[in-house]
Amino acid sequence: MKGIFITIEGPDGAGKTSIIEDLKNYMMRSQRSYLFTREPGGITISESIRDIILNTKNISMDPRTEALLYAASRRQHLVEKVIPALNNGRIVICDRFIDSSLAYQGYARGLGVDEVMSINKFAIEDNMPDLTIYLDVEPEVGLARIAKNKNREINRLDLEKLEFHKKVRAGYKTLLTRYGDRIREVDASKDREEVFNEVLQILKEFLNSRGLSL
Repeated sequence: MKGIFITIEGPDGAGKTSIIEDLKNYMMRSQRSYLFTREPGGITISESIRDIILNTKNISMDPRTEALLYAASRRQHLVEKVIPALNNGRIVICDRFIDSSLAYQGYARGLGVDEVMSINKFAIEDNMPDLTIYLDVEPEVGLARIAKNKNREINRLDLEKLEFHKKVRAGYKTLLTRYGDRIREVDASKDREEVFNEVLQILKEFLNSRGLSL
């Protein structure tokens, strides 16, 4: 049986890393096979591309270069790690995927959502997520969280102005309308435990609809 591809999305500071860590801890007790991974990165080549994209020294990077690098990283990660896991019947949970490119480069950078989708269709072919959980938070809240978290890596996108992060959130809202059958929204401004429980409930309902359980 082919596996299930689930992605977790959200603006910077939405708490994706924390929620994914909570999911890992919860699913350690499961008999089912889960694979947790991330974008950009997840494998050696894609992690190297990640270092280029997010390096704070690369402030002169052209938006199209940025979009193409994300797509290249995504392609390699997909064929080397995600697709083999899905073919082995595993449930893959990925921190970011194509929706990040659509929101950040397509909408916030102004390249066009359809244009960035076109680049990524070439990269991923027909391998879209089965379910995407979008953690929504206002940019002011997300950036304040980042500023308070001294252990968090500060990357090039964190240095963008508030207006950019507002556009990112608006981009995600656009995707919610366009792909409402795939994307489920969670209010990430709530307490971490509340957010985790809501995410868990969405996962349980989705897997149940596929005849599976956590």
